[in-house]
Amino acid sequence: MPSNQKDEFGGKIVKTEQEWRAQLTSEQFEITRNHETEPAFSGCYWDTKTQGTYECVCCSTELFGADKKYDSGTGWPSFSEVLTDGRVTTRTDNSYGMVRTEVLCATCDAHLGHVFDDGPAPTGQRYCLNSASLRLKPAP
Repeated sequence: MPSNQKDEFGGKIVKTEQEWRAQLTSEQFEITRNHETEPAFSGCYWDTKTQGTYECVCCSTELFGADKKYDSGTGWPSFSEVLTDGRVTTRTDNSYGMVRTEVLCATCDAHLGHVFDDGPAPTGQRYCLNSASLRLKPAP
């Protein structure tokens, strides 16, 4: 299937491993396609205050608004809520001897990070994400 083409049902973007590798940096590929995690305080967005919209680095789906980003003290970009329902999906992640909730882009299944129930009001959610899985589109 050619790059950035949706599957036969018009849903997910499906690409081969080779196509993803050609599009992404090595770090982006390892994080988004192989479910890795960047070290804390190492990503380009963990302390960014720029207003705008964070989109998936793989497919450009708009995921999180900078107005919902906050400093969680964890060293990763953290958001209290998704820009619009349906933009992300979740699943149980049992890796590293822990049970966590993994966050994925609903359009291309890119691994974004994890969500925890220790965030600020009103949602109580902390979407703890990898900078390498995101691209910031600054507000005009």
